[in-house]
Amino acid sequence: MKDYGTLSQAINKLKLEEGYTLDFNLIDEYLENKKDREKFTAKEFEVDKVLRFEGMSNPDDNSILYAITTSNNKKGLLTDAYGAYSGQISKEILEKLRITQP
Repeated sequence: MKDYGTLSQAINKLKLEEGYTLDFNLIDEYLENKKDREKFTAKEFEVDKVLRFEGMSNPDDNSILYAITTSNNKKGLLTDAYGAYSGQISKEILEKLRITQP
């Protein structure tokens, strides 16, 4: 597996070297492309990579970076803290983001 370094280094590498140029948000039942306000349901995107980062001095600094491709071939990133997916997020989106990689 490729070493992406820190969270900020991984974001830069994925954007510059691998074409994940968009930023995504999780909004209730869908994933949103912030730039164009496009919405994607769980069936309309795939998680290509999941990268986990742990804070060196504070366990609360843990985060996950998802590299995502949508059904219309747009590539982007979703960043969030561990355990943030509760409450308002749909079950389908939650299951999609639980992908684990070897």
